Amino acid sequence: MNKKPFVPIFLPVALALSTLAFADEKVQWPDVPPAVQKTITENTSGGIIEEIEKETETISGKKTKIYEADVRLPDGKKIEIKVGEDGKLIEIDKD
Repeated sequence: MNKKPFVPIFLPVALALSTLAFADEKVQWPDVPPAVQKTITENTSGGIIEEIEKETETISGKKTKIYEADVRLPDGKKIEIKVGEDGKLIEIDKD
């Protein structure tokens, strides 16, 4: 039995499945921890929250769960607010 074709097929599938563990997960507002909700609300600058995702990132060598809120500002521009699960503001990205 020839096992060589198995390796080229198996490896890409295994890699694809391993990245799913770190994929962004969309979350609803009620599922966001209160401390995170507070920080996001304080930094929306009067904008509307369009989407919130939870993901795991490595920060200072430590895996950390963060919440990313996509916000549409009153002037139409977008920002992304990144908050740690403890409610600490990590950064605000402006487009």
